[in-house]
Order: sequence, then structure tokens, then C-alpha cells
Amino acid sequence: MRLPAFLRRPRWRSLALLALLVAPLLWPLQQLAERYYLGELLQQNRQTLDLYVANLLGTLRRYEALPQILGDLPALYNVLRQPKQAEAVVEANRLLKKIRERTGADSLYLMDAHGLTLAASNWDQPDSFVGRDFAFRPYFSEAMAGRQGQFFGFGTTSGKRGYYFAAALREVGEPLGVLVIKVDLDHTEQLWGNTPERLLATDKHGVVILTSYSEWRFRATRPLDADELAEIAAKLPYPTRDPQPLQLNPRDWLIQQQHIEETGWTVRILAPRSMLERPVRAVLISGATGLLVLMLLLGLLLQRRRHYLERIALDTRTRQELERRVQERTQDLEELNRRLKREVLEREQAQQELVRAQDDLVQAGKLSALGTMSASISHELSQPLGAIRSYADNAGVLLDHQRYPEARENLQQISQLTKRMALIIAHLKAFARRDRQTPESVALQPALEDALALLVNRRRSLKVELIRDLPEATLWVQAGETRLRQVLGNLLANALDSLAERAPPRRLWLTTRLLDDGRISLSLRDNGPGFSAEALERAREPFYTTKTTARGLGLGLAICDSLVNALGGELLLANEPGGGALVTLNLQPATSAVGAQTVEDYP
Repeated sequence: MRLPAFLRRPRWRSLALLALLVAPLLWPLQQLAERYYLGELLQQNRQTLDLYVANLLGTLRRYEALPQILGDLPALYNVLRQPKQAEAVVEANRLLKKIRERTGADSLYLMDAHGLTLAASNWDQPDSFVGRDFAFRPYFSEAMAGRQGQFFGFGTTSGKRGYYFAAALREVGEPLGVLVIKVDLDHTEQLWGNTPERLLATDKHGVVILTSYSEWRFRATRPLDADELAEIAAKLPYPTRDPQPLQLNPRDWLIQQQHIEETGWTVRILAPRSMLERPVRAVLISGATGLLVLMLLLGLLLQRRRHYLERIALDTRTRQELERRVQERTQDLEELNRRLKREVLEREQAQQELVRAQDDLVQAGKLSALGTMSASISHELSQPLGAIRSYADNAGVLLDHQRYPEARENLQQISQLTKRMALIIAHLKAFARRDRQTPESVALQPALEDALALLVNRRRSLKVELIRDLPEATLWVQAGETRLRQVLGNLLANALDSLAERAPPRRLWLTTRLLDDGRISLSLRDNGPGFSAEALERAREPFYTTKTTARGLGLGLAICDSLVNALGGELLLANEPGGGALVTLNLQPATSAVGAQTVEDYP
């Protein structure tokens, strides 16, 4: 049998010619790879840019409204009215320092109408702002004009970058001064991390103010004209008055940007083109490798074809062997197909089991919430139920002795306690729904007497000596009658539980005093064992208790803390130096005694 002419030529020369014809196919492969990886990289960088912008805006918005909120504090107005009174200045300095520690702001300071700093949160630091004139800052002039002052700048005193929010303090429509809050942006910049992508934020002048690459900081991304340089020299937003240009070749970077309308900033993310070139190069290498493999396979096919033509006259046994091998391969494929079907079925069953597990988890969450609500109601109704039991037993004894007026009085007390239980249940339902109720004026002493009356039998059985230091004049606080009695009852019950663990004499002190900020403070001190270190740390956690499960659920202090916070008050736990526990309840004073009966007192 004579072979064709193209098969009689050297086969490797034919393969080389074929490779030259197929090689141009790598160019469209490169174009497709660049288009694909460019889209992936741009999408990834857009998500990263959105995330960082949201983080930056979240940091600024957390402090944006704070100057206007804090502008109503009396201590700040006292300094502006009497700037030379030392006591007023000291009180304002301490107040601003406390606010800085609680809010996490970098610094707070108060300036008069001329821009002179009268009080600051860093008054006791070497770089104190007190006595410094910041009238040249634009946030001062904006606040004095009735607008909210906003400004990014490099601190001339602290040497730190920050974003400033300012608001004017007014009296009869006239500005007395300006309260300024400085937000530290160094932490936000550190969150950008050290990644191949570079992030930078520029202000309206095109100067880099935040960046993940420190060498780019305070460099100009565009030429600055004379007016912009004059404005920079007047407002001093940077450590330099002539920002140097940023040498950046746009052809080396893939740049995406997002403008922030609130601040006038532009945030950019720059990805080096090497991040695109590397995967494209890998695709080209893979394509070239595939082409080479294809050539080798084609060469092998040609060689096999040639051998086939040479062995076409082989006997039938060789053909049968080949058919047998083909049949074996077919059986392997069928076995592989069955195995794949089996794996698909197992995966569908696993998916169904996952859905059932999710449903069980949701149901478990509902049962947990229901259990917490039931435990709270059981805990809060235990004291009224104990009092009802005591009154009922006394009423039975009085009826046996035909003392009907006194028995009727006990029955009236039981009726009042059942109403109170209904109010407690209604309050707990409202609390579970997060309903908000406006605090009303409530008399403190009657509520305290009512709570003591519920526990009088237990106090007498423990022989607890009650020592009171309460004023004769009625103290009115902002609270709800039921909620206040509920808190006082829980605190007194906890004190009696603590005193039960020690031998007589057992004493309980009740003291009230007026705090410097006008709040009314009620202190409950006992001579019991006091709080342990773990109890002081975890006492406000639900279901944490140092008692046995038969005596307590661990919800009393958790409920008290939530109720007091809802009333705008404060619950403090400590140990008395002389021994025993000290629980302090600080409540807001009521403006008047009108409305002493609150809405929540009626079912």
C-alpha cells in the first residue's frame, strides 16, 4: 500500500509548519484573558473601595452631631459667661475630658467668640489647647456664622491629623462661643493595611491626606494655583505650605475613584498593572503549553496512523484484543457515570438535611427567647407572690379571731399586689417588645416604703436592723411607679439574701444625697460578705447568680440595670471599704411633682 505524499515527508517539519499557522491564535486568547481579569480586578477593587469609603464615613458620622448635642451642657455655658471663674473652667475641663474618654474622640475644646480656647479635654497635657487662638481655622468662622463647621487639618499644637466638627453655643440668638470635636483618622488609615493595592484620599485641593503608603502623604496630585496656595497658607491644613507633587505614572496603575459629597474628598484605589499582567501571562503560558501538547498529540496521532497503515494486514487476534480494550474502557466510563449519579444523590440528601438543621436552629432560638421571658416573669413575680402568701395567711388568722377590719385590710393589700403583678407582666411584655415610655415624676420615699413593706416579714425573720438617712421632704425623680418599685424590690431582696449568709448583727443602711450634676443618688449598703471579683464583672449578665438555682435565676440585677438605663439613670455596684456591698442608684430629678401617678400604674 502506497502512502500519500504529505505522509511520506518528515513529520516534524509538518508539525512545525502547523505550529506557525496556529500560533496567531494566542493573540485573541490574550485579549480575552485581559478583558476577563481586568473586569474581575476592577470589580474586586470597587468592592474594596466601597468598603473603605463606608468605614471612613461611619467614623465621621459617629461624631458629626456630637457638638450640637453637647452644646446644651450648663457647664460649658458657665465658662462662656464667666471665663475668669476658676471653678467653672475646671468643671468644664473635667467634663470635656470625661466626654472624650467615653466617645473615643481625639480631643474636645471650647472657644469664646474671638477664637480663644477656654477649656479643653487635654487641659492637663503638655500640648494643651487652653489659651490658644484658633480663630484662623475655617470651622470657627463657619460655626460662628450659624453653620456646622467641618475641616480637615494638621494640628498646629498636637502635630496630629484630624477631622474637626464645630457648632456654636448661642444665647438669645447670639453666639457665645464654639465647641469643637477633633476626630483622629490615624486608626482609619491603619485599617487600610499593607496590600499591593494603594489607597489614598485627596481633599478639594488634590492633596493626599490619607493613604496606605506613607511616602505619598501630603503630596499634591495636580498642580496648585496661587489662590489655592494662599488658602493653604491661611488655613494651615497640612504640615507644609507648599505640597510637593506626587510623581505617579497613570500607565503603571489601574485607578478607580469615588467622590464623597459630605467632605469634598475623593478616595482612589490604585492597583499595579502587574496584578493584571501576571494572570494574563499565566494564561498565555497555559495556552502555549496546550498548543505544544496539541502538537505532540498530533505528532503521535500521525505516527500511530503510519503504524496503522503498516500493520493493516495484522491478523484477527490483534483486532479482537483491541475490541476487548475498548469494551473495558466503556465499562470504566459506565462505572464512573454510576458513581457520579450516586454522589449527586448524596449531595441532594445533605442539602435537605442542612435545611432541616436550619429550621431546627430557628425553632431553638424561639424557644430560648420564650424561656428567657418566662424566667423574667417568674423572677419578678416571686416577691409579690411571697407577700400575697403572707397576707393570705395573716388574713386567715385574723378571721379565726374575728378581727374582720384587719382581715379586710389584708385582703385589700392582696388585691393591690395582684394589680401590681399585672403591671409587672405588662411592663415585661412592653420591655420585650422594646416599647419606650416617657418617664414621669415619681416620689422616691413612698416607692421605697412600698418595696420595704413587701419584704418586712423576711427582714424581721432575719433580724435585720434598718438604718435610714432620708430627708423629710419628698424627693421626686423621673421614673415609672411600677418600674421604680420593681428595681427597689429587687435590690432590697438581693441585700437580704446577702445578709442571710452572715451571723447577727445584720444591718442595712439606706441613704440619699444630691449629686453635683443634679441627680438624686440612693445608696443601699449592708454589712454582708460583699461582691466577689467575678460577681462585680458579671453581675449584669442574665442568668448569672451566686445563689443556688432554688433561690435565684440570676435575672434581678440584669433586669434592674436594663430598667434603670431605660429611665435615664445609672446603677453602680461596689464593695464598701469597711466590708459589705454598696449598691448606688442614680436617678434624674423630676422638674415638678405634677403627674406623680404614671400611665403605667393603670392596667
